[in-house]
Amino acid sequence: MSERRSVTRKRNPDLRPLLLGGGQAVPISDSAMRLTIPCARTYADAQLDDYHSLPRPRFPWSPPLRLSLEARASSSAPKGTLGFGFWNDPFTFSLGQGGAARRLPAAPNAAWFFYASPPSQMELAPGVAGNGWKAATLRAPRLPTILLAPAAAAALALAALPGLGPAVMAAGRRVIRASERLLESKLDDWHKYEIIWEKDRVGFNVDGTKVHESRVPPSGPLGFVVWIDNQFAVASRAGKFRFGVVPTESEQWLEVANLAIVPK
Repeated sequence: MSERRSVTRKRNPDLRPLLLGGGQAVPISDSAMRLTIPCARTYADAQLDDYHSLPRPRFPWSPPLRLSLEARASSSAPKGTLGFGFWNDPFTFSLGQGGAARRLPAAPNAAWFFYASPPSQMELAPGVAGNGWKAATLRAPRLPTILLAPAAAAALALAALPGLGPAVMAAGRRVIRASERLLESKLDDWHKYEIIWEKDRVGFNVDGTKVHESRVPPSGPLGFVVWIDNQFAVASRAGKFRFGVVPTESEQWLEVANLAIVPK
């Protein structure tokens, strides 16, 4: 790719950085933005989003719309997670960080391109591996916040009991529905990615070719996010739940260009 225009935003120009553990967000030219995390043994994150200081009811995006951008990573198999798309920031890891809104936890909703390396093992959709480079959606009901934390704590406690983990995970997959497809596009090559979010479906294109169509669209409104970090998560069919940090041995980055979000 010989020439790139600057990263652009339609309708909501206020992409703000969230940088933790030495993460950086730097325009490397007029043509691209680079998000970088350093060699680290503790949590590091480089993120841009447009919902940072907003309460969830004011997140800016609902269907129908089309997202397009071009992206590449520093490696075909980086350690940790990265991606871009829409979600409701359900766990609010950035609680109070850098002027972020103080939001309570929520059930997850998302439509995005998402990568996770081992030891992540998030087995959310039947027949799809728990890590790798994916097009994915998540849809969960709008649970009252007062019920969400106790329900999650009870599920984790039950999953720890011998023999109950698989049943807890199966019940969770009935409540939080997922649709995923592993991608063949190489992370360290430039590709054009598109998300077409309709009320009843979400389409995913890579370089103009449809790679996945989900009939499990998320519930909006959602915010846009692009990030790279070094965390992992395990939510296996066997009912094992675990979170942590993957130590990185060198600097890792994600570049994005020509971002556009256009209501249809």
